Amino acid sequence: MGSAVQVPGTPRKKAAVAGPARAEAREPDPRVEQFLEIITTSLEDDKAEDIVVIDLTGRASFADRMVIATGLADRQIAAMAAHIERKLGEAGLKRVRTEGATGSDWVLLDAGDIVVHLFKAEARALYGLERMWGDDLDVPPEAPAGPVA
Repeated sequence: MGSAVQVPGTPRKKAAVAGPARAEAREPDPRVEQFLEIITTSLEDDKAEDIVVIDLTGRASFADRMVIATGLADRQIAAMAAHIERKLGEAGLKRVRTEGATGSDWVLLDAGDIVVHLFKAEARALYGLERMWGDDLDVPPEAPAGPVA
């Protein structure tokens, strides 16, 4: 008698483990926009710079949105992460994982369908997530001018 494999975690994580076919079939969390508003408002209140929201729907199985912002100092970045985690918890999202919050140039918050990257300016330029995930990568390059040999 066979048994189904039980995968712990959120529906998003279960879909990611199941692979591309199942990841496309997952239902998005209807609260994504509410949580996104909480995140961006919190970042604005904390004086984050260059806040960018990238829509990953249909492009990545790990999240529907990516938020990238810059902070000036380790303390500011750690405070921004703590405030986001607290505010999302108050809104009903209890499982927010944070990595790098102890004096790092880059803090990552995994809020389920939203991933938040908080950088110092130098680290943000180095990793270039906007270049990696931005919409301009979806546009095919222009064909070269003139006849092709």
